[in-house]
Amino acid sequence: MKRASTGKRLELSPRDVEIFRALSRYRYLRSTYLHAFVGGASKTRFKERLGDLFHEGYLDRPAEQWRVANSRYVPVVHELGKGARQVLSNVGIEIDDQRTWLRDAPHRQFEHSLMICEILASIELGTLVRPDLRFIPWPEIIAKAPASAQERAIPFGMTAALPQTAEKAVVVPDAVFGLEYRHDHRKFYRFFALETDRGTMPLARSNRHQTSYLGKIAAYRGIFDRQAYKTELGLPNLLVLTVTTSERRKSEIVRRIKKQSGTQAVFLFKAVSETIEPSLQLACDPWERAGHAALSIGTL
Repeated sequence: MKRASTGKRLELSPRDVEIFRALSRYRYLRSTYLHAFVGGASKTRFKERLGDLFHEGYLDRPAEQWRVANSRYVPVVHELGKGARQVLSNVGIEIDDQRTWLRDAPHRQFEHSLMICEILASIELGTLVRPDLRFIPWPEIIAKAPASAQERAIPFGMTAALPQTAEKAVVVPDAVFGLEYRHDHRKFYRFFALETDRGTMPLARSNRHQTSYLGKIAAYRGIFDRQAYKTELGLPNLLVLTVTTSERRKSEIVRRIKKQSGTQAVFLFKAVSETIEPSLQLACDPWERAGHAALSIGTL
């Protein structure tokens, strides 16, 4: 929990650098995810190596994780430390080129930020075992986006026309990524907006100016009405993924969306444990849709 340097000099290995690379893509990762990305025969020795990198200043362990009651019994969360940043800078890797936009500022909702990283990392891990799939990170998407998006303070926000009003709002997804599918020597693409729902936001409110999950879904409908994902981000298509931590809450969201008018096929839902283990399921298993057949995002 606290750094205690021994002063010993570490000889960094290529696998150490790969650990740093993974954390440059996802700000927060548990030891289990880092092991899934870089491998190694002994998980015990791997955790000991992470301890060495932490105590000698290459990695940090966010203090926010120790606030959770069971923090001593779950894999430790790591992020880049000063030493790792220097190593990556020496090999020309810019830390801002992350696959999420979780910057260095402190996060009021650490658990939410961690969950974003774990969902995206799980989806990427699912693509790494599939020669017909490739994960498309955010920097690759924004590099091809219109100049107007690249110049905005929040480049990944999309403008929605709010239903039954003349108002507009900017919707900022928790993450945006894509998948490249290879089939019959051709390439096909899907793009996704990710929303992580830990059950802290009310499903609905009587006051439409207050935030609610169904209000967010309505705003996404406004994005599709305007096709803002095309005009503002340059994406040919978009699906909205919602990951919840409760099967009951997921079922209730799906039930309410079935009652609403408008497109439903673009909204996909899945419930997972709040502590997500590295898994191929998010990329390979079907996601539920309201009024439509389930869809696996890993299948074209």
